[in-house]
Amino acid sequence: MTKVIIIGCGVAGPTLAIFLKRLGFEPVIYERAKEFADAGLSLFLQPNGLKILSFLPGLFAAIPGKDIVSMSSYSTLAEDEGLLGDNDVPADVRDAFGYPMRGVRRTELLRLLVNTADVQGIPIHWDHRLIDIEQTDGGVKAIFANGFIDTGTFLVGCDGLHSVTRTVLFGEGPITFLGLTQTGGISPTPSDMVDHPHVINWCGNGAHMMAYPISDTHTSWAITLREGEARESWRAVDQHEVDKIKSTPIAKWGFGASGLIETAEKVVKFGLYDRPGLSSWHKGRIVLLGDAAHPTPPHLGQGANQSFEDIYHLARLFGAHPGAAEDSAILETVFTEYERARIPRSTMLIDTAQKQGENRVVEGVQACLARNQEVRAFMSNEEVVAMYAELYGDLVAKRSTL
Repeated sequence: MTKVIIIGCGVAGPTLAIFLKRLGFEPVIYERAKEFADAGLSLFLQPNGLKILSFLPGLFAAIPGKDIVSMSSYSTLAEDEGLLGDNDVPADVRDAFGYPMRGVRRTELLRLLVNTADVQGIPIHWDHRLIDIEQTDGGVKAIFANGFIDTGTFLVGCDGLHSVTRTVLFGEGPITFLGLTQTGGISPTPSDMVDHPHVINWCGNGAHMMAYPISDTHTSWAITLREGEARESWRAVDQHEVDKIKSTPIAKWGFGASGLIETAEKVVKFGLYDRPGLSSWHKGRIVLLGDAAHPTPPHLGQGANQSFEDIYHLARLFGAHPGAAEDSAILETVFTEYERARIPRSTMLIDTAQKQGENRVVEGVQACLARNQEVRAFMSNEEVVAMYAELYGDLVAKRSTL
């Protein structure tokens, strides 16, 4: 039996476990949270991520959410107020690549993945906080704060931005606040968005807001601001924070923004952070995946999708190298090829997403007017679908299989 220890039960952990189970491994998941909880807001699944999930029989059809058919952008700047542009790029993307852009409530997708793992007999142990890992001859030993110890053939750290697995491998390393926060919420979908689900961007002075539907009845939104540091907990904020955001000028923005903020049923707030890029994501029989390896800013909606790309390449390589887990030399080849496929691409997407965030949240009338012109050009550009083809990479363009 090839036992694989997976640290972390966000969307990446159970997805990886399901892929590995299909390859004949025996994965087991450990999660520091005490129990399954409604944490975070939503995910913007895109063709590269959805295609990978479609490799799991029956899963794609069960993925909840709402497919997006168009996008629009507005300026809330008094000197340039109004529609900056709209298009049907999401529908064009669906037609070009065979998979849609889909908004989904994070909790609902995670519940689907956890339930699917459970049905396949994959153990998930909650309330297990990893504190150390030891490598042994031909295996690994995971040590948890509650005193529990488990051993496996190899270990995958899917434990996010504050990854203990990463710390064990490469030391603490800095976690840098990017100077931006996001306050997001989930609200009932306005009536004018029900029949025509679309992404909306609002561009203001020193602030940006984005919204998209995540079901037939609800919409997720997020406001990005330049302000002081706010640690992410992914839990709903208290009423004081809710009242605070509802009292800001942003809550009076037009074109539908104010209605979403006012009717929010859940609000969270968190800072945006970065960690230095790594030249390697593994040591011996321990490897990183997702935000543990490459924290991805949210501005391209690629965070979860990039985790799924990591999973695809690991699964592909294990399928191409039978017996890798038992042979240290072959396992080294798998992990090295995985890094070769993923590090350059994830680095490019992180850089692009950070630039997107910087360009969206600008201050001063002249800077905002220049940004608005860039948005107008983007929204009317006939080559936008080609841009998404580059964003999604060869995985979609070549109709890859697994």
